Amino acid sequence: MHLGLIGLGKMGGNMRTRLRNAGHTVVGFDRNPDLADVGSLEEMVAALPSPKVVWVMVPAGDPTRDTVKALGELLGEGDVIVDGGNSRWTDDLAAAAYLSDKQIGYVDCGVSGGVWGLENGYALMYGGDAADIAKVQPVFDALKPEGDFGAVHAGGVGSGHFSKMVHNGIEYAIMQAYAEGWELLEKVDLVDNVTEVFRSWREGTVIRSWLLDLLVAALDDDPGLSEIRGYAEDSGEGRWTVEAGIDNAVPTPAITAALYARFVSRQDDSPAMKAIAAMRNQFGGHAVQTSPPAGGDAADAGEPADS
Repeated sequence: MHLGLIGLGKMGGNMRTRLRNAGHTVVGFDRNPDLADVGSLEEMVAALPSPKVVWVMVPAGDPTRDTVKALGELLGEGDVIVDGGNSRWTDDLAAAAYLSDKQIGYVDCGVSGGVWGLENGYALMYGGDAADIAKVQPVFDALKPEGDFGAVHAGGVGSGHFSKMVHNGIEYAIMQAYAEGWELLEKVDLVDNVTEVFRSWREGTVIRSWLLDLLVAALDDDPGLSEIRGYAEDSGEGRWTVEAGIDNAVPTPAITAALYARFVSRQDDSPAMKAIAAMRNQFGGHAVQTSPPAGGDAADAGEPADS
């Protein structure tokens, strides 16, 4: 089939290649003319047969909203727009309502797979009406991994991105658990080869996973991770997962803790920890440190616990 694809960065560019390898015709547009097949959205739309299907793969928020609005003026009845970025599910509801007045279909699709998707395929979680999904189905089939799993029609509009949001929240928690375990194993003077311990977990254990494989690969490339700063951004979906948990009275302590750990990573000298140290000093006379300790912490020296 023919597909218009907007946004040809790391993910979008690889998706275009995978689709073309599967025999589909992809007309790609990007602000970078070196990546684009055409010079404008208008030219891309004109190159597509009807019903036209256009996949949007640009950053979430205003870039996606603006692109959807622009396409709403170029497409017509029976055409379909797919948002394959990391939009918040509430944006999907607004986009679908805007396009419905023009009788243009809308599908939201959460995409997972990163830079490995070109070779391995992309996990897809899509939401929308069955008739609109059917128009995009050949694309979904080409992008998904081989086998029976890796793609799901999650429900109505918004369900795809909501599912991907929860997926990423779970990812936060799993990554945090691996990271804390790695730090603890490195900290104790007992385990001789932490990387090999993690490598051994890749087969037979209940915690084996692709994320574990990737951590081992990172440790092979940089033992001790000495070349990486302990600073981690959050994409937004972790925050949205926590907010959804609050809105629906669903406790998400592991995901919330993982999100907050990323906030802590951005503070070289945490103001909150300064306040805690000051309070401990006031109520218990616990020593405060004016410079990083040479080794260990106050508790190691037999300091009384908090009360």
